[in-house]
Amino acid sequence: MNKHFSHMAPESLKLPSMREQLAEIAAAPDNAPQSLPGAFYTAPVFFDHEVETVLRRGWYCVGRADEVPNEGDYFTVQLLNEPLIIVRNADGISALSNVCRHRGMKLADDQGNAKRFVCPYHAWMYSLDGGLQRAGRMKNAGFDPANCKLGSFACESHMGFIYVCLDGEPIDLNTQIEDIFSLIGEYQPDQYRIVNSATEIWRTNWKCLVENFMEGYHLSVVHPQTLHGYTPTGLSKKGPSGPGFTSYFANYPQDIPSRGHGAPGLSEEARNRSTLFSVFPCQVASISASLFVSLSIFPRTVEEIEVRWTMSVYGDDLDEETIRQRIDLWNEVNREDREKLETMQTCLGSIHATGGSLAEPDYEGTIHDFVKWLARMDASA
Repeated sequence: MNKHFSHMAPESLKLPSMREQLAEIAAAPDNAPQSLPGAFYTAPVFFDHEVETVLRRGWYCVGRADEVPNEGDYFTVQLLNEPLIIVRNADGISALSNVCRHRGMKLADDQGNAKRFVCPYHAWMYSLDGGLQRAGRMKNAGFDPANCKLGSFACESHMGFIYVCLDGEPIDLNTQIEDIFSLIGEYQPDQYRIVNSATEIWRTNWKCLVENFMEGYHLSVVHPQTLHGYTPTGLSKKGPSGPGFTSYFANYPQDIPSRGHGAPGLSEEARNRSTLFSVFPCQVASISASLFVSLSIFPRTVEEIEVRWTMSVYGDDLDEETIRQRIDLWNEVNREDREKLETMQTCLGSIHATGGSLAEPDYEGTIHDFVKWLARMDASA
């Protein structure tokens, strides 16, 4: 399949030929899937193309709804070149532009609670829904406060998460992920409460982390002490996929102790596994009876991402010491993955990083799902 491209240095690949190759790889039969060549993770021209065709058009998980439980609670994030304020106002949770309509100054940093947002440059004042409340000394005849409301972006809440889309005409999120609700609904995902969040910078392409998190092939090799005992590679099983997501099951061995009771009526099958899913393009998550971990990926450059991960627990299922141990465990798991992906990123520019065969569906079928989604988004741009 790669015979027309494998002899070419990655930097010499032009965008039209890369788009053609993406379509070819995505069209491979399910019993003969291929991975993407390294250029798709290292070429700035392809990353710039993805920003417009995939990343600006996709829905991002920016955090948990219980991070902003009260009116006026907010936190800030940056999606591509858009600084945002995620705030709970009288109408619910909104995604406002974190850019003053006067001269473009940032309005807020970090997180907190506010009655209004005041620009630190010239003191323009905005309400929690983005409306301009005051702009001192503005006597310009062309100034109209009604035209100075903060920009906003599509914002929805599902499964206890907040999702934002930068596109002016966003694709319908429900149709993209509705089958996830039946996949994890019995866990009662909106009943988990956040207990930890952290932000890190990883020196890797955004697709590398999506693919890494969503395959069980590496679990026993990369995580022999942290994950292999509970989720060995050999027990991984491919789960359902849909228009905007993929999933797999990391099943537990029969001889390990319970990891929590979870929701009332939770099936033994669900209790004895972690269910991992990805909402494309940039959320990967793992839910189990008592624990819900999600990584939100914010691409910065072709070779750098910001990763914000949250850990939530089901009700009071876990005591504080167990929660601390779980946080330590996931910090170690993330470190193990980050080191491998950062090392791999230094090799993906090689002329020999031409892509190879993927493992059977239970181990890497999710990567094939992801590549097919990328190709559909590219073709529809």
